[in-house]
Amino acid sequence: MDDQALIRRAQEGDAAAFAALLDRHYDTIYRFAWKWCGHSANAEDIAQLASIKLAGSLAQYRFQAAFTSWLYRLVISCAQDWRRGQQRHDHEALPEDEPDGDASRTEDGIYLAQLLEQLDELGEGMKETALLVHAEGLSHAEAGAVLGVSESTISWRVHTMRKQLAKRDARLSNVV
Repeated sequence: MDDQALIRRAQEGDAAAFAALLDRHYDTIYRFAWKWCGHSANAEDIAQLASIKLAGSLAQYRFQAAFTSWLYRLVISCAQDWRRGQQRHDHEALPEDEPDGDASRTEDGIYLAQLLEQLDELGEGMKETALLVHAEGLSHAEAGAVLGVSESTISWRVHTMRKQLAKRDARLSNVV
């Protein structure tokens, strides 16, 4: 059964269809949550919140955009809510290996943590933009649709991120 049929059946209250839909997309939910926070325990918390929110909000999905685009937005919303409400439970350990099983070196984990922190400091929407465009491979138009902004806004954000990160790199290289 394809996603549209599962979604329609789940929207009508079919619990088995919802379970099948969640099973099909849970890896995407978790992977995106992990990319957003860089730590498996936090990603599990975010994915759990997203799964609960999906159950409560699937009726709002209107088939106007790709389901995965709608799902990214839902995970981003849950991640932001989690950060605001559960930050005191944040795990202090270094980021772990990526959820797809590829082993990351410790240096990569440290770099990811620093990059996520820098993106957070750049302002609202920057981290989400970077993850959608660079980590998920969405086009600027697709990322704009997920985030509810124009393609040109995404392009401006990417340009701003590159410029700000280049300035930081230049400052750091002058310090060393």
